[in-house]
Amino acid sequence: MKRLEIFTESKSETQALGKKLAPLFEAGDVVLLKGDLGAGKTTFTGGVAEGLKIEEKVISPTFNIMKCYFKGNLPLYHIDAYRLEEQNIELGLDEYIEGDGVCLIEWPMFIEGLLPDEFLEATLTNEGGDRRKIVFVSNSEHYDALVAALEEGK
Repeated sequence: MKRLEIFTESKSETQALGKKLAPLFEAGDVVLLKGDLGAGKTTFTGGVAEGLKIEEKVISPTFNIMKCYFKGNLPLYHIDAYRLEEQNIELGLDEYIEGDGVCLIEWPMFIEGLLPDEFLEATLTNEGGDRRKIVFVSNSEHYDALVAALEEGK
């Protein structure tokens, strides 16, 4: 298990961090995005999309539950599970989690039964203004390597 703590000072820095991480992803990778409302989860996801060469603007999937972006180096599946708390989650989301693209899941605690054994966890915390603390925690060798590569490129 590797842990890396990074601070960003603006929305553009938070987005740039996602962009820096994106080329390290492979099909089937899953990132659990944790943090309060307004912590920067969708901003970070926008950076991942940019790093995957996706030209569409990333918007929060809060009311859609999932947004899919296919025009890039890898498909990007952005799931917001907030509205699924205590709901029947038989929506076919498991086909996208560990699917043919990269899956970023906001509010993952609401779909714990669908989560894979291996993932990268990213917890975003608003430190005031546009400053964010982002803590990455890996739980497998594959994600250890991603965190190590991100740390080297700091």
